[in-house]
Amino acid sequence: MQVLLNSDNNIRGDLRLTEIVEAEVERVLGRFADRVTRVEVHVNDVNSSEKKGVDDKRCQIEVRVRGLQPMSVSHHAGSLMEAITGAAEKMEKSLDRQLGRLDDD
Repeated sequence: MQVLLNSDNNIRGDLRLTEIVEAEVERVLGRFADRVTRVEVHVNDVNSSEKKGVDDKRCQIEVRVRGLQPMSVSHHAGSLMEAITGAAEKMEKSLDRQLGRLDDD
């Protein structure tokens, strides 16, 4: 499972953030690793770095599953880590539903 991180110019997409994102994706979505080929994580600061606001950090996760169309979820939160965890957990639920349906057929 390949994990790619993309960030806007208001969030430093450095090695430390990449490691944090990869660890969180593996923790939450690791059990799907045999079916997921790629995970793209996009993080951004909705209001820019100069403004503060409630839930101004956004994380969008797009997952490519073998044989299916890409799936995407997003989550807004007050901190970047909360946004990443929230999006990963939403994606986990989406994968459970989608792959559960396929396994039931």
